[in-house]
Amino acid sequence: MSADGGARDGESIESIESIESIESIELGDLGLDEGAHLLVDRALRAQPSARVRGTAPSLAVDLPAWCRARGHHLERAAADFVVTRGPADRRRGAERAGTAAAPEAHAPARWGLAARGALVEPGGPALPLPLADRREVWADEAARLYAQAAAAQWDPATAIPWDTPITHPEEVEDAIVQVMTYLIENETAALLVPVRFLGRLHPHFREVMQLLAIQAADEARHIEVFTRRARLRREALGLSTAGGQASLATLFDEPSFAIASFLLAVLGEGSFLALLWFLRDHAPDPCTRAVAQLAAQDEARHVAFGLAHLGRHVGEDPALRDQLAAAIERRHAALAHTAGLGAEVFDALILLAAGGWAPADLRRGHAAVVELSREMAAGRTQRLVRLGFDPDRAARLSGLHTRNFM
Repeated sequence: MSADGGARDGESIESIESIESIESIELGDLGLDEGAHLLVDRALRAQPSARVRGTAPSLAVDLPAWCRARGHHLERAAADFVVTRGPADRRRGAERAGTAAAPEAHAPARWGLAARGALVEPGGPALPLPLADRREVWADEAARLYAQAAAAQWDPATAIPWDTPITHPEEVEDAIVQVMTYLIENETAALLVPVRFLGRLHPHFREVMQLLAIQAADEARHIEVFTRRARLRREALGLSTAGGQASLATLFDEPSFAIASFLLAVLGEGSFLALLWFLRDHAPDPCTRAVAQLAAQDEARHVAFGLAHLGRHVGEDPALRDQLAAAIERRHAALAHTAGLGAEVFDALILLAAGGWAPADLRRGHAAVVELSREMAAGRTQRLVRLGFDPDRAARLSGLHTRNFM
């Protein structure tokens, strides 16, 4: 008797050799709808055929139906059934989605959401995610950076001394509020730009996917603490300038993951990192100092990933350097009509670095902000050199970076 309950043409139970030698599976009164199929599956993984015995009333109906669905052959042997593994085993014909250890050069759409290294059964829906080439997105450091980020997550409620007394003058508090307002909008851009590409990234590159997701969580936390610090003693925030908004808006114009990551992480967040260390060093209160320091620790990882993945990319595709340079020049031209860093932010930074209103203090504060700009430019140049630009070209391109820092 076959899987559909009828005899197969030209074949009977006598054609099965050594029925008695086939391992028997005792199901008792366990029905297939109660998990008995797992015992049959287990036996068929170990040998091509299995003799099934059971007393469940529905076994004679359920077992043939299950065999048809799985592509197995079924024969009746007296009161027992003999199940022979068929060619339609779901694992047969399945494609391995690379190896679990390392990603492939290209992740086909047919792999869909399958875990890297999994067997992908044919017939599933294709997932046409455009960021599917290892060269475009991968960094060997991604797993390490993700592990570091996961271990270094901090709780804004407990990591920052929000209740520490604030004794500095009101004008200094106003300066902090203005700087925090500026930081909030910059971090909003730093959150939204990577998220645009996260939804286009093939999950085969799971370490990069996880890292971009945790970076978004970092930026969300930074927005939270900058906002909380700004409103610690003020209801209203500071001024958001048209020039600042225009500078950040250009980051959304780049359709390429590599170029957007370059402008944001290597140039923008790299400069932003220097600003956060500046705020830590010149913060007038422990709360502001902790906010700047903790955010800077996160931003350092973001910059590290940008450098790692772009360094790998230009190593495989040296022509990418010219595209990166063109992106800097294009952005510079687009922002030529803007004022760059708002006077309100510049003046606030001077006051924070000065620590007082005496002429000598203000001169020192102004010199500190000018030196900050020099450090930012030098840092950008150094990072461009790490990506393979010659020093002269790197310095020229660094000088074209937006005056709004990010």
